[in-house]
Amino acid sequence: MYDAKAGLFAVGGTEHALREQIRAWLDEDVGAGDVSSWSTIPAGSQSRAVIHVKENGILAGMPIAQLVFHVVDPSLTFHALAADGDKVQKGTVIAEVEGNTHSLLTGERLALNLLQRLSGIATKTSSFIEALDGLPVRLTDTRKTTPGHRLLEKYAVRIGGGSNHRFGLYDAVMIKDNHIKGSGGITAAVSAARRQIPHTMKIEVETESLAQVEEALACGADIIMLDNMSYDLMKEARLRIKTHSPHVIIEASGGVNLSTVRAIAECGVDVISVGGLTYSFQSLDISLDLNGKKGGPQA
Repeated sequence: MYDAKAGLFAVGGTEHALREQIRAWLDEDVGAGDVSSWSTIPAGSQSRAVIHVKENGILAGMPIAQLVFHVVDPSLTFHALAADGDKVQKGTVIAEVEGNTHSLLTGERLALNLLQRLSGIATKTSSFIEALDGLPVRLTDTRKTTPGHRLLEKYAVRIGGGSNHRFGLYDAVMIKDNHIKGSGGITAAVSAARRQIPHTMKIEVETESLAQVEEALACGADIIMLDNMSYDLMKEARLRIKTHSPHVIIEASGGVNLSTVRAIAECGVDVISVGGLTYSFQSLDISLDLNGKKGGPQA
């Protein structure tokens, strides 16, 4: 079984780093204190809260939601009733949280914001995976992520069944149109990169025409991206690439949505990258409701 918490820290860094990020997010939201809670609810009030989903989807972000509440108040108890990757139905209670009422309400919005966003990404990714059912193609995200949330959003893509593209500018060479213009052409760009990078790093070249595909092949690109090409052009490009260099990975990008993704895959590409997985998703509707008190002063 996939260990979601281990997967979160493998993609999102260490638990310590996530705790520090959560503290920064809480500082932004809470500031000097939750004035609404301390002005209306006795300090010692104890409550139980339930977190439930209000629409169908794929759940992602439970470990970080739990971490949010523990950063707010280590004495809070978080009982997970569902796990990342679960298909949840409207009305499903996914967690119960118990403890100081002020602490519950202080952590509520940050925990829900993260759960909603990550679950929305996982749900959208899952819909693309379903559209590709039975086809030997990998679906990946891109760098089009929310600043400060990239590692978490890429984690959510994995929960939804997708894969991750490069994580930043540092872990792969991707020669795009502006690199081609700035360096004087595909051949010049690839040659310069080969002289500079470790032998373990791959070079990907973005192409928009068959002429660029041929040039990328000739200079030894490891991955060739077919950017915004028609189906017929992609099929011809694939034929040329696999005939010349069967080991070269073919990636398709641009104009990919649920109505086009299967047809793109049927052109024979190896990878389809979709920026919209992390920038045009709809957050899953999730709520937290106080549901009875557990001793202590009554609010």
